[in-house]
Amino acid sequence: MAILTAPKQRPVVSDPASGPASPRLTLSWVNTDAAEQVYAPLIDGCTAGDRRSQRRVYELFYGKMMAVCMRYTKNTDQAKDILQDGFIKVFASMEKFNRAGSFEGWIRRIVVNTAIDHFRRSKNAYLLLGEERSIEDFGDQDEEDVIADEEGDEEWEVRPADVINAMQKLTPAYRTVFNLYVFEELTHQEIANMLGINVGTSKSNLAKAKHNLKKLLTKGQKLR
Repeated sequence: MAILTAPKQRPVVSDPASGPASPRLTLSWVNTDAAEQVYAPLIDGCTAGDRRSQRRVYELFYGKMMAVCMRYTKNTDQAKDILQDGFIKVFASMEKFNRAGSFEGWIRRIVVNTAIDHFRRSKNAYLLLGEERSIEDFGDQDEEDVIADEEGDEEWEVRPADVINAMQKLTPAYRTVFNLYVFEELTHQEIANMLGINVGTSKSNLAKAKHNLKKLLTKGQKLR
């Protein structure tokens, strides 16, 4: 199933400057599109605190950033709260955008970090999983067992809406690791640094997330 396969190409990820206690997602974006220049007046306006420019940026990127938030949350209301906080941070940090890279990529990075912060603050978000077991309890054997169970699985086409719905049924830990690995294209070491877990835990949670997603999607296919 293509949706459960990590993309082969990854953006360049550098070590965050905020310190090891709270790693941040920092992506290096190469701007090769001259169309990025059309955002310059809006960026100038937002930097000056112009409400119309802020509203236009919000309208331009609301749909894409809402889709990002939906992947990290369990429902639409939670996604809207995170998106609202994300855009507040975007406008507060606008003067820090160096305009050398993708404006959309810069906004996305802030929104993703906002989603991670939300769940880091949530009680037990990373401490407990679905089986009431510590996130540190899963070892490499769990990952190997899941991968073995998935061998030979039949592939099928699924709708994006079905995938998002299934992802929202995952525990926060599974969902977050899956998002960071598959959609943000981070390595397990980078995920471990970002979430304060070990590499084996990241691998296990990714394998478990894929396994549970396939079960949920298979069930959905059979119910059609």
